[in-house]
Amino acid sequence: MRTERAAGAFDLRHHGDAEVRDAGGVPLTDLAVNVRTGTPPPWLRERIAASLTALAAYPDGRAARAAVAARHGLPPRRVLLTAGAAEGFVLLARALRARHAVVVHPQFTEPEAALREAGVPVERVVLPREDGFRLDAGLVPAAADLVVLGNPTNPTSVLHPADAVTALARPGRTLVVDEAFMDAVPGERESLARRTDVPGLVVLRSLTKTWGLAGLRIGYVLAPPKTVALLESAQPLWPVSSPALVAAEACSAAPALAEAEAAARAIAQDRAFLAAGLADCPGVTVAGPAEGPFLLVRLRGAARVRERLRAAGFAVRRGDTFPGLDGDWLRIAVRDRSTSERFLAALREVLAAG
Repeated sequence: MRTERAAGAFDLRHHGDAEVRDAGGVPLTDLAVNVRTGTPPPWLRERIAASLTALAAYPDGRAARAAVAARHGLPPRRVLLTAGAAEGFVLLARALRARHAVVVHPQFTEPEAALREAGVPVERVVLPREDGFRLDAGLVPAAADLVVLGNPTNPTSVLHPADAVTALARPGRTLVVDEAFMDAVPGERESLARRTDVPGLVVLRSLTKTWGLAGLRIGYVLAPPKTVALLESAQPLWPVSSPALVAAEACSAAPALAEAEAAARAIAQDRAFLAAGLADCPGVTVAGPAEGPFLLVRLRGAARVRERLRAAGFAVRRGDTFPGLDGDWLRIAVRDRSTSERFLAALREVLAAG
């Protein structure tokens, strides 16, 4: 473990979509973005399309807020709907006025970027790869009044035990847990979304990944009512569109939750297949155990491999923009078995070419 206070040379604003967006018109199989393929499903597209007839009215988030609250067994006053989970990070950075923020890395870089842009001092706690990027609450400085981590963590795919996460909580500290990928974990085990007994706990969730709504921008914050009110006061008026509110309500209903659970179980099987294939590739080490819809792998010359994979028609996510990783890491999204077989064949050819 090491701690860092400087922003460093990492591009905190680089995201997986850039790997595909900058393809120069060349068709690529997208293994860089962690949005589930084949989404949004037809029933969700129909619900969203039907909402377009009401666009003349200002958005009313009460039904969606109540639906999200019921989905997690919480009162609506503990829910704040946001324009994607990323807005939640910005609101937290601007409204909480932390004095000593700690971001546990490697993880999604947007929280740190938002904190730094808000002028908040940030200290990085980098989890060691030798320990499987596992969380140890003792590594976080006691003086931190804001701690941010992901679970399961992007890009490591590590699912931290709930007890290890809650060990970070203490009076006077805000504990922010990014659960953007938790609905891709069967049973959502280790989730803290329903917990109201953990002091200072803030949970962020996203509907982007499982439901394919990156372009619609819908997520939410689960937090104590006073924190929700503070964050809401920092939001602009009507921050979430009517179609996004309809999506939040629809995705919180029982049939959608059952569909998400089935998808999570299918992803787990597809991930096991991809992980086994990667482990058989010479010089490739798979970080794990992995629980998210993506895998982190280490191999020498990863940047060169990534470019050759692009030439072969596959986009994967570079790892060197994540604090705690370097140019020998790649993140690979889990897809169906057929896609993984094609990808593994291409990777073996690239590796064999040296």
